Amino acid sequence: MADEAERLASLRLIRSPRIGPVTYRQLIARFGSAPAALDALPALALRGGGAAPSIADAATARRELAAVARLGARHVFLSDPDYPPLLAELENAPPALIVRGDIALLARPCVAMVGARNASAAACRFARQLAQGLGEAGATIVSGLARGIDTAAHHGSLASGTVGVIASGIDIAFPPENAELQEAVARQGLLIAEQPVGAEPLARHFPARNRIIAGLAQGTVVVEAAPRSGSLITARIAAEAGREVMAVPGSPLDPRAQGCNLLIREGATLVQDVHDILEMIRPIDPRAVRAPVAGFGAEPPDEPDAAGRSRIEDLLGPVAVPVDELIRQSGLPAAAVQLVLLELELAGRLERHAGGRVSLR
Repeated sequence: MADEAERLASLRLIRSPRIGPVTYRQLIARFGSAPAALDALPALALRGGGAAPSIADAATARRELAAVARLGARHVFLSDPDYPPLLAELENAPPALIVRGDIALLARPCVAMVGARNASAAACRFARQLAQGLGEAGATIVSGLARGIDTAAHHGSLASGTVGVIASGIDIAFPPENAELQEAVARQGLLIAEQPVGAEPLARHFPARNRIIAGLAQGTVVVEAAPRSGSLITARIAAEAGREVMAVPGSPLDPRAQGCNLLIREGATLVQDVHDILEMIRPIDPRAVRAPVAGFGAEPPDEPDAAGRSRIEDLLGPVAVPVDELIRQSGLPAAAVQLVLLELELAGRLERHAGGRVSLR
């Protein structure tokens, strides 16, 4: 985005309440630019049956841009040419990332490595060796700068190329004991945050962080994980995105290995050494699979009439339903259904769920 007005409007749109990643893409798809989308928000919300939404003001957005620049970082927007192409393939890709370091590392084949925070010494050693070997083979390691396996993966790949994705603002180190490591990752590799400067690492930010880790990589390797851990969430996101999922087997007597063993039983590739991972990572150039940002320059959809809007609202309720099912049962064009859902969301009446499902609030 060479146009600073467009960058400012994009950030205002991203930081406005009720506008998540999916909504952002749909707004840009319909109106073609962030300034036009901002202008349209009040009318869309009113048509959805709600009051005009609050919109992040320009002064706040300018302060964020300046604060990020002072930290030696910058915003990378979804339509920027250096936005990570594999991440852009996700429907809920972050509209903007805050990055500090060498973003060119993402042009290399990327492997995500995640696992238990309370990992065993043997698992940490193995993760560090895997990361080092993959780095020597030309891969970039992506992880979340958490305790345990993440820390080991970053240490193993710091010299060759590592990417840390955090759940806080780019200026906050979490956990605190990894502050020095996080700074080293930013200086020698790449540090990525989705949350604005000053944001604390709240619980709800970690699943969002995990989708970035999985989305950046061609494959995800899990090294020790409990069955209901965040690492398995990352693996599930990777699988849903069509990426490779790999796991290191462990003793059935160790609860920390149960998640990995479960993944292998469900079809994940068993990993015993670096070569097992390299065999699964397709030698593709991520720049060749640059996903188009949905709707940039697209024609706006036809407006549904009052009967069509009523039909869609009647199909909605408190139980989440797939958007595809709404399209099928309503008999309306997909673009028309998405427009009504967008209006309802901006009016504060619609909630989006994982798996492309929606419900009324």
